[in-house]
Amino acid sequence: MRFGTDGVRGRANTELTASFALDLGRAAARVLRASTAVVGGDSRLSTPMLEAAFVAGLSSEGVEVIRLGVAPTPAVAFEAARLGAMGAVVSASHNLFEDNGIKLFAIGGTKLPDEVETRIEREIGALTPPTGEPGAVHGRRDPSAYIDHLLSALEGRDLRGLRIVVDAANGAASHVVADLFGRTGAHVVVINATPDGRNINDGCGATDPAGLRSVVTAERAHTGIALDGDADRLIAVDERGDVVDGDHVIAICAGDMRDRGALRDDTVVVTVMTNLGFHLAMRDAGIDVVETAVGDRYVLEALTAGGYSLGGEQSGHVIFPDQATTGDGLLTALTLLDIVQRSGKQLSQLAEAAMTQLPQVLVNVRVGVRRPDVADLIADDIAAASASLGETGRILVRPSGTEPLIRVMVEAPTAEQARSTADALAARVLAHPELSL
Repeated sequence: MRFGTDGVRGRANTELTASFALDLGRAAARVLRASTAVVGGDSRLSTPMLEAAFVAGLSSEGVEVIRLGVAPTPAVAFEAARLGAMGAVVSASHNLFEDNGIKLFAIGGTKLPDEVETRIEREIGALTPPTGEPGAVHGRRDPSAYIDHLLSALEGRDLRGLRIVVDAANGAASHVVADLFGRTGAHVVVINATPDGRNINDGCGATDPAGLRSVVTAERAHTGIALDGDADRLIAVDERGDVVDGDHVIAICAGDMRDRGALRDDTVVVTVMTNLGFHLAMRDAGIDVVETAVGDRYVLEALTAGGYSLGGEQSGHVIFPDQATTGDGLLTALTLLDIVQRSGKQLSQLAEAAMTQLPQVLVNVRVGVRRPDVADLIADDIAAASASLGETGRILVRPSGTEPLIRVMVEAPTAEQARSTADALAARVLAHPELSL
């Protein structure tokens, strides 16, 4: 297996096996040269098996391992930063329970650059028997330090008077959300927080917020928060039950931080998937935009390189580098709710004022070969479609970083034009002989 956009990922016990997890743990230990590792995972059925194998690989190479058990990805990153350790999370994020994955953090809790992942891949193929004394393995840690860290984002304020609904996606944050949001003073309703190993992300969470939307309107809540399986991202729902995606959340946060003098260089970092409406809104607000490839680690790299203070993805990964080394859905939720509280406005009003989203259509085409140069293969078709859309449209064709898919994204002045253009390009991808199943 090879690293994708966010670690390695595949069908558990078929593509991603215990044997591979063991070798990955050994290779990561050798390349990262950490003396200590923090390891956690999500709530899916295969996580204990893969975590045990990965931990065994680390320990066999002399690494001392601290096991957090079921823990959000950002909690693992936080502990790695706090302890000066490497980190690992056994999770397939937003995928259903049949899949799993392993995400790695360098010493200090930051995502690995491409070249380090390549070195680990090579090390797996060249492993020799381990020598020396194995590292100790310690049990689970109390999440209170992580919860205290999250609450510090409120800077002593509370959320009294707000009614919020939190969808934990039956995932890694299921055992954290009630305590965390309860301590803010808000009235909290928690849904989908009873994981059984198989129901993670199943008809719930950030990938399927329909249930959350219904509960928000039924409860007459101010805001709904939908996490994904490992809680490193969120999708919000306003008081009317309308979805507020990552682009809107980032736009709201950017405006608030700019007004408070906290948006360094008046710049925000986003990916190529960010809606054109976001770019137009930031231009009008006098905020510069730096664009990266898809993946929160690329956003983080740009944030670090430029010294900026806010970045993220349309999918709901939002990074506040002064407070976290990765996307954190819980931290983002508290930040967004704090803005709602301080502004005295409804979330719908904040979202509408922050940006106007252009119609966007995303078509996923399942292919036999996931060519990174797919855009070059159908360049003439893309050029013709782009010319027809003009300056108020945008096209992006790229391979998925985690699945055998080609993603065709089209933005256009109307939803009908976006749909017809995306479908036409998807058909060209599907028919191309170098991509077919």
